[in-house]
Amino acid sequence: MAEAKGVLLPAYVVADESGSMAPYQRELGDGVASLCEGLRAEPMVAAKLRLAVLGFSDDVQVRLAVADMRTETTVPRLVIRGVTNYRAVFEDLLQRIPGDVKWLRGEGYRVHRPVVFLLSDGQPTDGASWHAPHAELTDRDRTPTAPNIIACGLGDARAQTMVDVATRPSSPSSPRPERTSAGRSRSSSTRSP
Repeated sequence: MAEAKGVLLPAYVVADESGSMAPYQRELGDGVASLCEGLRAEPMVAAKLRLAVLGFSDDVQVRLAVADMRTETTVPRLVIRGVTNYRAVFEDLLQRIPGDVKWLRGEGYRVHRPVVFLLSDGQPTDGASWHAPHAELTDRDRTPTAPNIIACGLGDARAQTMVDVATRPSSPSSPRPERTSAGRSRSSSTRSP
């Protein structure tokens, strides 16, 4: 068996492009551009990571396919459109991630468990229909390439929704902990680790 070229971490930035994200479009676009430029400036880090940027609303659009940021010159552009369909995201990732991992392995790399950074400001407009594909995506018995999901809420995002999306209760980005009268932090999340 041939020796692996190296070990890679597939990372997916999955950005909400729904209409409610319009107030954050510039900052979100600047953040994605800064991430891409930062990776280009750190070739040792970029050598170990393959970045994809996906925009979602009614469907999922590839803004940047899995790429080596040492050689990628384009900056993904996010487009405000449609509604917040979480089901579309998780169904897409159920197909995309195993395919990308298979491709990277075929190129001679070993692959770490993928990571997904989901950025959203709103409640899913598709109700609870996203729960089944999300459960399948994150179940390591059914989906061997199941990613770790870090959910980042923007604006009026509900902390509980971000907790429900994240693969670990401690990984969503949510409101700051409340301070008790003794000055200690207390999490506002009701879910235990």
